Amino acid sequence: MLRRTKIVATLGPASDTQAVLEELISAGVDVVRMNFSHGSAQDHIDRAERVRAAALACGRSVGILADLQGPKIRIGRFEKNKITLNKGDTFTLDAARTKLGDQNGVGLDYKELPNDVSKGTVLLLNDGMLEFNVAGVEGTKIICTVVRGGELSNNKGINRKGGGLTAPALTDKDREDIKTAALIKADYLAVSFPRSADDMKLARQLMMAAGGTSLLMAKIERAEAIPVLAEIMDASDAIMVARGDLSVEVGDAAVPGLQKRMIRMARSKNKLVITATQMMESMITNPIPTRAEVSDVANAVLDGTDAVMLSAETAVGDYPVETIQAMVRICTKAESELEANSVDQRLIQTKFTRIDQAVAMSALYAASHFKVKAIVTLTQSGSTTLWMSRVNVGVPIFAMTPMESTLRKVTLFSGVHPIAFNIDSKFPSVVLHAAEEELVRLGQVSKGDLMVMTIGEAVGKTGHTNTMKIVRVGEHED
Repeated sequence: MLRRTKIVATLGPASDTQAVLEELISAGVDVVRMNFSHGSAQDHIDRAERVRAAALACGRSVGILADLQGPKIRIGRFEKNKITLNKGDTFTLDAARTKLGDQNGVGLDYKELPNDVSKGTVLLLNDGMLEFNVAGVEGTKIICTVVRGGELSNNKGINRKGGGLTAPALTDKDREDIKTAALIKADYLAVSFPRSADDMKLARQLMMAAGGTSLLMAKIERAEAIPVLAEIMDASDAIMVARGDLSVEVGDAAVPGLQKRMIRMARSKNKLVITATQMMESMITNPIPTRAEVSDVANAVLDGTDAVMLSAETAVGDYPVETIQAMVRICTKAESELEANSVDQRLIQTKFTRIDQAVAMSALYAASHFKVKAIVTLTQSGSTTLWMSRVNVGVPIFAMTPMESTLRKVTLFSGVHPIAFNIDSKFPSVVLHAAEEELVRLGQVSKGDLMVMTIGEAVGKTGHTNTMKIVRVGEHED
């Protein structure tokens, strides 16, 4: 069974060597995430080279997701690295403080925080583990009362409950990192903490100015993003359900429903979607996942996510390869419970605006009514393939293309399997026959199998798919 759901793995000290990268890719990683919160531009350049060398050694196409740091809304450092606060304590966050923190207060990396809060504001620190109530603001100082205490250590993050922090989504560091992402030809660029469609439009302008072609991914992790979710999606190519910061801002109980809504909306808008954060958290230190983690991953698959993502599990965990193997096992089993949408309403009700979109939907409709072994799309840009991947008809989709960039981009499309394919012919019949022979050679189809194939009569040109053909393997007409 070919797996539909894609697996994204974050790289870090546990997964940086060529040998481990090859193990991860062989185990099933489809896309690697480079966290631009850590490392220099040269580190990212070197890492991208290792990833592509490992993918080549494994004979697979692997995408690269460059994840921008975004605004650094964090406290400063402590004299003794950490303190313990108790309920009822008074604690001061001071944007002007230069000396190291102590039991009474600490400095801020985000100097505008005093302007974003007022008496009664609730601040959540260290992923919501600690809760402060703002008692008042005095110039650069935010006087807080501890509502929920605990250990607080250096550089922990700050969220405002309900959202409302004005930090721009794209910092000066992000603008420089976009240039690095373009240089390494990242396939996807993730924008952290976008509040509006304008944030995504600006990121796209900066990427284009840097000469990059990355698809844009909005990380949905701010409360302010929820009311304008549709607009943000329209300005993006993909979204990430970033459940960590989002949970802190909107409350943990709200996140499962939001996750399902975001996945449904993304698919309806022909956008890609990754589900992320703490999916297999226990496997940072344990060789097997918890039952709850298994259910969490499986439910994301059943909801229709394109991909599931691992963070610390593969970046710094003790069992990076075992985590990928577990993820593959869970995704594959969950997919076996999915019912193919044989009469999906989108195949009937969609109003087409482009010929290639109509061809894509026609191919899916035909595949859902015949016992088809494969859907084959001869593609340049991957647009036809994207539309096909939005509906599950229970048939693997093979994206056959000579374009290396397209091979890497479709690694995130659910149900799509990239195949490098190039033939020097302008005749569609010749190209289709060669594609059929290549699939037979790869063992994906056999004589007598039915396939649905799409191609453009203007072979090799982007956006010209206009032909769908139903083929029985081995019955080619010369």
